[in-house]
Amino acid sequence: MKNIVVVGSQWGDEGKGKIVDWLSDQADVIVRFQGGHNAGHTLVIDGVTYKLRLLPSGIVRKDKVSIIGNGVVIDPWALLDEIEEIKSKGVDVNKDNFIISESANLILPFHKEMDEIREDKAGKQKIGTTRRGIGPAYEDKVGRRSIRVMDLTSESNLDHRLDTALSHHNSIRKGLGKKIYKKDKLKKDLLKIAPQILKFSKPVWLKIDEYKKKQKKILFEGAQGVLLDVDHGTYPFVTSSNTVAANAAVGTGCGPGTINYVLGITKSYTTRVGEGPFPTELKDRIGKILGTKGKEFGTVTSRQRRCGWFDGVLVRQTIKISGINGVALTKLDVLDDLDEIKMCVQYELNGKKIDFLPAAAEDQLKIKPIYETFPGWKTATNGIKNIDSLPENAKKYIFAIEDFIGAKICSISTSPERKDTILIENPFDI
Repeated sequence: MKNIVVVGSQWGDEGKGKIVDWLSDQADVIVRFQGGHNAGHTLVIDGVTYKLRLLPSGIVRKDKVSIIGNGVVIDPWALLDEIEEIKSKGVDVNKDNFIISESANLILPFHKEMDEIREDKAGKQKIGTTRRGIGPAYEDKVGRRSIRVMDLTSESNLDHRLDTALSHHNSIRKGLGKKIYKKDKLKKDLLKIAPQILKFSKPVWLKIDEYKKKQKKILFEGAQGVLLDVDHGTYPFVTSSNTVAANAAVGTGCGPGTINYVLGITKSYTTRVGEGPFPTELKDRIGKILGTKGKEFGTVTSRQRRCGWFDGVLVRQTIKISGINGVALTKLDVLDDLDEIKMCVQYELNGKKIDFLPAAAEDQLKIKPIYETFPGWKTATNGIKNIDSLPENAKKYIFAIEDFIGAKICSISTSPERKDTILIENPFDI
């Protein structure tokens, strides 16, 4: 038995969908352990494109079990819409192949409204959230006023829980000059969809324990990237959950000993969406080339991603923080046309050289990257499936990354297609 956690080693959007799909073909159980419908995976299988937001990637494959863990926040209407969307493409979603944790917390309409209110009022200080209510929902979770999946089983309990949540939210709304949120229609709407949600609800911790005893291969799927982790990312420009691999245990209810291998998905350059520090960002012609050729637009929001050179300092740091054992390098082919390629190997802060990202946001915004420059290969790598077939300069760049970040590169992606992957080591076989 081998259980693998997949995380993004940068700010998300590293191309996890393709890699997770490839791994899910070998796994028995695929588990989503954090985040909400603010993060997405795009899968292309047999010419069919699937854009997933809440559903784990394994849902598109037969004879797999897909699970949403307790660490995920769920917009129930968005989930049901996504289920209907994927069913229209011939994918079966039923209580045998899909499980939702009874302890998962719900994103409700007033969370989305609060997200929008805060971002609008923040002006230049905005975080750049997806305005989908993720942050406010996590706030209610840690504030112990959240509505969970299990609360949909009882009308009286749901009524009480809504009173608690709205007492808090309406106090804030009044202070901001916004209308108070009415409970009755929301309760009616929730009770209407409750049966559709509850039919998938089970104690996920117990199900995972059963799968472990049966020696099933479990794939834990993270959303976003380590640099958006609420504790270890570029705070406050982060998401509202822990995106590191260790949260796979907390967000599903299994012990850390369940995790055997951590795979970090790593783009061969760097991107981020939203506001916040980005030391290697390119606002010039090269940045536009990376964005255009890499099709750098968000799966969920369609927002254009900011692009920059590969930041080896950051990836080396996230490898240590998240305990990454191996790396899947993606989008190598996007660099094919460049005359030269740069990798950040150090920072300069206030005239001093440092080899890590400082924790203070004001320092993160001031640091300047120090680069090592590599010659480009100026030839197509698209579709190459053997490392020996890569141009020499491409191999030099790859080996330099591997040496600098201190982690084995397990695979190299040379196109969005699943088949266009250079496999060096299979994490399930190690």
